[in-house]
Amino acid sequence: MYVTLNPVGKLALSRTTHERFGAPAAVLVLYDPMRSLLALRPVRPEEQHAYPLRKYGTCGGRLIRAYRLLTEFGIKPAETIEFREPKIDNDGQLILDLRNIRVSPRADGWRKRR
Repeated sequence: MYVTLNPVGKLALSRTTHERFGAPAAVLVLYDPMRSLLALRPVRPEEQHAYPLRKYGTCGGRLIRAYRLLTEFGIKPAETIEFREPKIDNDGQLILDLRNIRVSPRADGWRKRR
C-alpha cells in the first residue's frame, strides 16, 4: 500500500490502497496527537465533515485535499512524505503513523528534474 502527504495538505492513495480500503467515496480525517496517528474513516459523501476522494493520475489513485484540517492539527511537512506502513484496522480505518515516515523518493526525483 502506498500513501503520501505533501506540504499543501494533499493525501494521495494508490489504486491498490484505495481498493483494499474498500474504495470509499469520502472519508473523515481523524488525528490522535498522543500516538501521532492519522486515521481515515470511510463515510458517505453527504456526511458532515466528509472529505471526498478525487481521482488522481491515470492509474486509479485517489486524492484527499485536507490542508485546512491538517494545519489545524499542526501537521505540515516540509517535503512530500511517504507513510512506510499504512494499515487497515479492524474497524476499516486506514491508519497512518506520522512517526514511521520517509521523504518520498518519487517526490525527491520530481524536485531534481525541475
